[in-house]
Amino acid sequence: MAAAAGRARRGARLSAAALLALPALALLALLALPAMPAGRGAGAGGGEAQPGRFSPPLLLPPGLREELRQRRRDLRRLEAAAGGGEAAAAAGLGCGDLSRATAVSVLGWGFTKVVARAALAGGGTVALKSVHGAGREVRRCVQRYGAPAGCRRLAAYKLLKEVTLLQRLQHPGIVKLHGQCYDNSGDAELRVTAMLELGSPLEMIQLLQTPWEERFKICLSLVKLLFYLAHSPLGSIALLDFQPRQFVMVDGNLKVTDMDDASTEELSCKEDNDCTLDFPTRSFPLKCSVAGKCEGINEKKNLFNAYRYFFTYLLPHSAPPALRPLLSDILNATGDLRYGINETLRAFEKVLHLYKSGLYLQKRPLLLKDYISLKGFRTVEGEGHKCWPSYSHLGCLLSIHSAEEAAAICNSQLHCHSFIVTQHRTWTGRPLASFQSSWTDLVPDTNAVVYIKRSASSGERL
Repeated sequence: MAAAAGRARRGARLSAAALLALPALALLALLALPAMPAGRGAGAGGGEAQPGRFSPPLLLPPGLREELRQRRRDLRRLEAAAGGGEAAAAAGLGCGDLSRATAVSVLGWGFTKVVARAALAGGGTVALKSVHGAGREVRRCVQRYGAPAGCRRLAAYKLLKEVTLLQRLQHPGIVKLHGQCYDNSGDAELRVTAMLELGSPLEMIQLLQTPWEERFKICLSLVKLLFYLAHSPLGSIALLDFQPRQFVMVDGNLKVTDMDDASTEELSCKEDNDCTLDFPTRSFPLKCSVAGKCEGINEKKNLFNAYRYFFTYLLPHSAPPALRPLLSDILNATGDLRYGINETLRAFEKVLHLYKSGLYLQKRPLLLKDYISLKGFRTVEGEGHKCWPSYSHLGCLLSIHSAEEAAAICNSQLHCHSFIVTQHRTWTGRPLASFQSSWTDLVPDTNAVVYIKRSASSGERL
């Protein structure tokens, strides 16, 4: 879950000496605290301990007090829009669960937060996210105001904003919030720990080496998430810090894990010139609505970021040839922002339908007649004929719609002489086929069928 921590040091493991060098980590401080009695300001998000109800201490510098007031106002506004957050928080894990957590190891950290992995006393593991007291955001604040505790409190409001969003936004593409704990009993200090679903960092280099079907799944999941964000209960939401590192994989599914920089407000404007959407290589003019908001700016910002960080890398490579024109249309339309998220989702669902149904295979020559089928046998597993990308690094294991498609694939490979359709299936329900350079090593298997090229079997005794 180091991606959730932000920008650096994925998978980092801190020694005891390194941890002592970071005494301001609120997470580690919280874990060292005993469970606090009621009324002392510790809780799972409800009751007297609500952090947004406390005023900044008078001893803080005026500038810092004003920043704290602004973040508190923003948090209250978000809580009012979200509604029901306190009940949701109270039903989850709390400070007692946190104090009993064991096997805590830091996974990574970024500008604002640190993320650790922990084992719960009742079983299971969670990601613990808290303010990074030695992070860049707190350090810069301390340089300006010279008030470490107040600066950590300022950063804590970002984490509280994220917790509030996660309480309200429920979607398979958003990491789950299991609970929270905060201590508001100090003078200027506000310690917050969020307990989240644990994931693994999204590694783009590894994704590029996976079969096209798995990469398409990632892109489709992202499109469904952006559709939800565009029509969320809180209005259209923009992920301002949209990067692959803000996502994790949980049980093979893509999920966004950093929401503290999300915006539920669309840009205010007086005229169309106020609504230019700028990226490093492109700019897009948008319209200023009669309500004084830049129309669709959050949706379009998310969509173009999905195009430049995900679609361009994951969609086209090694895609089925018949689907490439449709994928090219998606890339062009999202890259030019001619599509909105509604049109993009429809285009993805069309590709998925063609792929799952096998309709993209129409008007192809029938090649299975060139193969002999042997029922009740399978080939011996092991290293041999290889292809890329494959579901197995030891051989050539590919997703197919039917034995007919497998025959076409085998014909296109120089050293392929046989294949077997396995019982394993992908997320689309398509079977996996294993392609071999030989067919001589056969073992009995009542559930299997081996297909052998007639040219490869000529002169051989079957």
